[in-house]
Amino acid sequence: MTWNIAPEVISLVILTIIWFYSRNGSFLPTLKNRIFQGCLLVTFGAMLTNILSTTMIYYCDVFPVWMTWTVTMIYFVMTPLMGLAYFLYAVAVIYEENSEGRRVIKIGLIPGALYTILILLNPFTKNIFNITVAGGYVRGSLISVTYIVFYAYCAASIMVTAANYRKMDRKIRRILAAFPVLAVLVIIVQQIFPNIILSGSAATCALLIIYLHIQNKQISMDYLTNLPNRRELLDMLELILKRPSQEEFTLLVISLREFRNVNNTCGQQQGDKFLQEFARFLGSIGPAGRIYRFGGDEFAILFIDESDEQIADCVRTVERRMEQPWRIGDYRFTLSTAMGIIRRSDVDSALEHVINAIEYAVFQAKSGRYGAICYCNKVMLGELQRRREIVRILREKLADQSFEMYYQPIYSVEDGQFRFAESLMRINHSSIGPIYPSEFIPIAEETGLIIDITYVALEKVCRFINRLLEKGIALESIHVNFSAVQFSQPDLKERVLQIIERNGIPPSAIKIEFTESTLAESPQTVTEFVLDMEQYGIKMGLDDFGTGYSNFATVIGIPFGTIKVDKSIIWASAGNHVSASAVKNIIKTFKALGMKVVAEGVETEEQKEFVTEIGIDQIQGFYYSRPLPEDDMERFMLSHNGDLGQSPVVSEVDNPSKSGSQ
Repeated sequence: MTWNIAPEVISLVILTIIWFYSRNGSFLPTLKNRIFQGCLLVTFGAMLTNILSTTMIYYCDVFPVWMTWTVTMIYFVMTPLMGLAYFLYAVAVIYEENSEGRRVIKIGLIPGALYTILILLNPFTKNIFNITVAGGYVRGSLISVTYIVFYAYCAASIMVTAANYRKMDRKIRRILAAFPVLAVLVIIVQQIFPNIILSGSAATCALLIIYLHIQNKQISMDYLTNLPNRRELLDMLELILKRPSQEEFTLLVISLREFRNVNNTCGQQQGDKFLQEFARFLGSIGPAGRIYRFGGDEFAILFIDESDEQIADCVRTVERRMEQPWRIGDYRFTLSTAMGIIRRSDVDSALEHVINAIEYAVFQAKSGRYGAICYCNKVMLGELQRRREIVRILREKLADQSFEMYYQPIYSVEDGQFRFAESLMRINHSSIGPIYPSEFIPIAEETGLIIDITYVALEKVCRFINRLLEKGIALESIHVNFSAVQFSQPDLKERVLQIIERNGIPPSAIKIEFTESTLAESPQTVTEFVLDMEQYGIKMGLDDFGTGYSNFATVIGIPFGTIKVDKSIIWASAGNHVSASAVKNIIKTFKALGMKVVAEGVETEEQKEFVTEIGIDQIQGFYYSRPLPEDDMERFMLSHNGDLGQSPVVSEVDNPSKSGSQ
């Protein structure tokens, strides 16, 4: 018989290309990836030996019989076992790394092992084939077993896919079901036309489908830097964490500080070139295959087998390099980094906790609290756990609107009355005890929860104002603190007006207060909001003036109702004639513009006399009262509506003073 091996040769070339590119794809040593490489190896071996065997049989007078026998036996072992390889791949994709999948694999290997034994016995039995110089190649009586084995494994692939139909993504399900069917159809065609060798073509088509839709490196690679991407890192960490051996690792994440300035100054194209250059630099100092692009300007290095000294040396090398300028095109610049480091021994085996820990370490490195390099140890992880718990509590409090509102009276110097108050939010009762604003407000801002929390606070304040009005208690306005994050909301004005209108209170009863840092961060947005609110009779208050964030010209250009002088200014100026004179002149300027000036943090008689002397309009602080819960605030207002200018009245309620926003 004469065989046409041209399709097999072409398929072998295509398979070689697939194999080459797949080697540059995912570096994860998962069962799926290892078996895919095994599929390529088995298929390549089957196709190569098929071509060699066919050639040797055709030129049997040229090649020794023993050589032809050996190559042909390898072909008969590998070709039907391509079906086994595809079956194992399907199992690995479906069951991933769990024990059930390994049991299925062990069972699936049994027919393949028996078939291999049958082939190894063939030199003695001649049941599969026989090759002689005189007779050439002759099929044996059990030659059909080779097809049966292949068909059986293809059928098993379809069956295991069908059995796990609901567990898989639709796309993966279709691919795993399609490629064995395709292989079977091609083999059937070969049986109809036995002189055309198509087994390799069937295998190559199947592997091409798998590669393009499942194993393609674009799924796991960052297109810009050609590094494995964040998803690949997460998969690698998850694989390590699932291993029972508790394999140790250290994860380093490097964040490029102020990288945005490179894009703004040099252009995005130059910025991309810098990222590529930085990626190459990391590739020259880090472990091969374990450097990842973690985010836009963040890179990760995963150390597994490296010693502590090697890791420390890598960190030092990065530090030294970042001290030197980078040259990209015609531009020359320097950048600093913030680095977070965690060890597996310090975190539990949940991938989510590992990522939370490294991101927390990078955040702390950026903040400078622990320096530019933050090693996330057990103490910090304890802080992170508490932070997660606080986030959970904040979500619960937000869901049932169970935040407690406190109010600190504000004394009016002109008439000796308490006609104003500041609203403050408290969490006095939680599963971890009291949580003070200095702790939960920054967390609420970081998570964005502060937006809805502020709306809840405004709602509660409106209800309290109605409560006071119903009892005839005179109160001109209550200050409500707004975070800088609040001004990122496009419907802020509408939401505020809806809440006030829904509660039916006079708009002037609400004074929205924000800090200098908010004004410095979004001057235009804040100014527009202030002007909008003024049209509805809602005044604004600037909190913590003097902390050094805002431009004085900006402040005096906005129609604030009140300017609240930060307590640090009051404390530093009392008893200091130079500072006192400067503060007094600033107060005069504000008052000339029609603004009221509030002194906060007044705690002593000396401070009270000082702020009165320099022309302060209103006084807030422990000298008159600590922040009070609603019932105590109501009683305070009922009993202190006379002249309190002669002596302080300090509440007996011992609650923490204001810190942060609410």
